Amino acid sequence: MTDRIGELLLREKLITPDQLNKAIDEQKKNGGRLGYNLSKLGFISEKDLTSFLSRQYGIPTIDLSAQEVDHEIIKLIPEDVATKYQVVPVSRTGSTLVVAMADPSNIFAIDDIKFLTGYNVEPLIASDAAIKSAIERYYETPEMGLGDVLTEFDESEMEVVKEEEEVDLSDLKKAVEDAPVVKLVNLILTDAIKRGASDIHIEPYEKHFRVRYRVDGVLQEMMKPPMKLKNAIVSRLKIISNLDIAERRLPQDGRIKLKLSKNKEMDYRVSVLPTLFGEKVCLRLLDKSNLQLDMTKLGFEEKALKDFMGAIHKPWGIVLVTGPTGSGKTTTLYSALSELNKVSENISTAEDPVEFNLMGINQVQMHEDIGLNFAAALRSFLRQDPDIIMVGEIRDYETAEIAVKAALTGHLVLSTLHTNDAPSTVNRLLNMGIEPFLVSSACNLILAQRLARKICKDCKTKVQIAEKVLLDLGAAPEDARSMDVFKGNGCATCGGTGYKGRIALYEVMPFTEGIKDMVLNGASSAEIKRTAIKEGMKSLRMSGITKVAEGVTTIEEVLRVTMAD
Repeated sequence: MTDRIGELLLREKLITPDQLNKAIDEQKKNGGRLGYNLSKLGFISEKDLTSFLSRQYGIPTIDLSAQEVDHEIIKLIPEDVATKYQVVPVSRTGSTLVVAMADPSNIFAIDDIKFLTGYNVEPLIASDAAIKSAIERYYETPEMGLGDVLTEFDESEMEVVKEEEEVDLSDLKKAVEDAPVVKLVNLILTDAIKRGASDIHIEPYEKHFRVRYRVDGVLQEMMKPPMKLKNAIVSRLKIISNLDIAERRLPQDGRIKLKLSKNKEMDYRVSVLPTLFGEKVCLRLLDKSNLQLDMTKLGFEEKALKDFMGAIHKPWGIVLVTGPTGSGKTTTLYSALSELNKVSENISTAEDPVEFNLMGINQVQMHEDIGLNFAAALRSFLRQDPDIIMVGEIRDYETAEIAVKAALTGHLVLSTLHTNDAPSTVNRLLNMGIEPFLVSSACNLILAQRLARKICKDCKTKVQIAEKVLLDLGAAPEDARSMDVFKGNGCATCGGTGYKGRIALYEVMPFTEGIKDMVLNGASSAEIKRTAIKEGMKSLRMSGITKVAEGVTTIEEVLRVTMAD
């Protein structure tokens, strides 16, 4: 099948020989079917692949997401067989069992299922991703749901624990090991993965205790556990992240590594903060398998990507990525490092914290308490024969000064800064005490970014919008007249929100001769912005309008994450 499908796709000119070779290399490295690797690398869409297979084998396709399969049918094929052959039973008519397959030419799979079930097998074609998702959905262990676990607790016993009361550590440890508490914490952690959350907030208030997930950048309340579980849940999280359960007055930071089924691992960065009514726990989900390091898929427009690639491929200088917490700065920087990561380059990073491990890059975790801060790490890097340096964040004059000196002595420096847009970053550096001539000499490019939610593909519909609304948003008059605007109605796929996934909006400002002159002459942020836009820079709002015109996001999202120019 592997060789055959490759030949057939080549013959139909759906892929190129180079793309086929790359997919075969990827298959050798990570396994999986050739078709899956071709779609994973973006050479062919899953829809096109399934349509092609359907035409080739004369077998219809099936949309598994729109299908609800009876549990009795699912039980006909055991989980290990379904996983091994990537098949899902769909329905049964008389002595025929209809199964969805990614590879309908797999005779061994069909024969095995026929022998195992005693039914004749009729295959339908579905994409790899759809089958994988269906296997996870139908074959998940029938554990208790959040609601089931909560019903184990007697609500009448709920009471508000006074903060001044001493908590007996031995009692707390017993409560932590209580089966329902362990189940509840495990379910909170795994449920967040299933819902695609990026953060979990576990928050105590005077008379309430709640759990919220951040999904696609927006917080949603998921549950309110009984108040009496407050200390037990927090302590359970502290134990599995190797923190001190006796220390309840100081902030603590830790990490949880959770081993899931099918050799998948998930890391959680844990932050515990003492508040007025108890400890708040915030967990950041770090899923390396979902880390998108392909720059062409991050949301860059053509010119912006060309400018950014040009800046990071210069032999020296500073490239700064700016934006608030959670705006995707780390992903952009990791993508840049992934692009630059070659055997010939010595790359060192100072991060607080190190979120993902990248092969071939020397990553250093900051420890402020023992004096290892960004400035100290940066000094040390310069004695390590570096080519490329990444500093997690420029927070003070000392770090900024060393970064500028490194950039002016033949090193490429990548870093982040917390500012609202690209032009105002210049004033932030000047405010830190860096001289204007050093800023104009050292900086290659400044990039500002925000994350906007993408419209759900399954419930996307066209909407009529008054031309004035688009003009007020900042669209050009000729674009406002012809622009098609979309939104999501809300469906099962997106949980009724109308949004699924996120896309980055970029404002990319290269340091041209014109911008350098303005910095040297002490121009304001507004003046620098006007000049940059004249020279072709797209502001965050303009980038947002482009994404609305492409049908990727909504007007509401652009208004939520960007300011008018």
